[in-house]
Amino acid sequence: MYKKLFIPGPTHVTEDVLQKMATPMIGHRGKEASNLQRSISDKLRKLMSTKNEILLSTSSGSGLMEGSIRSCTQKKAAVFSCGNFGNRWYDMARDNNVPADKFEVEWGLPNTAESVDQVLASGKYDLITITHNETSSGIMNPVEEIAEVMKKYPKVIFCVDAVSSLGGTKIEVDKLGIDICLTSSQKCLGLPPGLSLCSISEKALEAARKVKFRGTYFDLLQLYEYIQKKDYQYPSTPSLSHMFALDYQLDKIFEEGLEKRFARHIEMANFVRAWAKDKFALFAQEEFASNTVTCVKNIREINIGDLNKALGERGFMISNGYGKLKEKTFRIAHMGELTLSDIKELLSNIDEILGL
Repeated sequence: MYKKLFIPGPTHVTEDVLQKMATPMIGHRGKEASNLQRSISDKLRKLMSTKNEILLSTSSGSGLMEGSIRSCTQKKAAVFSCGNFGNRWYDMARDNNVPADKFEVEWGLPNTAESVDQVLASGKYDLITITHNETSSGIMNPVEEIAEVMKKYPKVIFCVDAVSSLGGTKIEVDKLGIDICLTSSQKCLGLPPGLSLCSISEKALEAARKVKFRGTYFDLLQLYEYIQKKDYQYPSTPSLSHMFALDYQLDKIFEEGLEKRFARHIEMANFVRAWAKDKFALFAQEEFASNTVTCVKNIREINIGDLNKALGERGFMISNGYGKLKEKTFRIAHMGELTLSDIKELLSNIDEILGL
């Protein structure tokens, strides 16, 4: 049975976007491929408010997370974590033999600008990673405040995981001074999983030029230099199907209007938060609650698996808590092409199933 997905990725994909995935293949070394990939990069620069180059990767967002910390850390990375995906970035550093320290806060709390300032004041680190939107805990970190602190440390590379926020909330890359801002296709961009992308600054590229062992597939400098030399073609065969769909979807995003799109996400978030506070409780500190996914504290101790089974019979799907929060929380995503009407329909069904 078809289910409308209210999980933090993959999210609901509209039929017209799915049909674009079925566009007949073209040669990935021809002018048509160059034009397609250049078009996507130009549109993404507009979405991300940046003049930096855009890199596309046939991978999940985790690929570019690994690529960024491996390619651009010369001395030592400071990894800030408020949940599972911040921890994953630290694990990637460790597994790639990249010197790194992890600064983790209690899940449900944000990484603060003050903590970033305190860590960087030590002078030990030349790169930091921030998870903008942590789907495991429902936290949206205060990246604007952190960006202000980063101005005090102009030599430090500023990496931001915007996998579950870019396209759903405003992120002005150049204004914030973000050196690497990465995301993937299956969240707020509203595509199937399998494609990731990032912006990369000249400062980050300069850092990468001084790193000897950057790997191969996720070597960000190699990707950058290749598309400059080969007119927006990539070293490895890319997922052209995703690119046809992304080029089309970006046009749809601009047709909706960025401010309207961001306002729609906030409207959905506010409705879900109000419902959660009325019927359960918010897990995340409300001031820093995510605009794209709400983590609900399971104070009623319901069986979330049973709830999801009942929802599935009605054509809906939500997400259990992640990792150590399984059964203690559940998550409702409100991102991508979902609307307030969709959210109201879902919550009405949950109320009916649970007798709330």
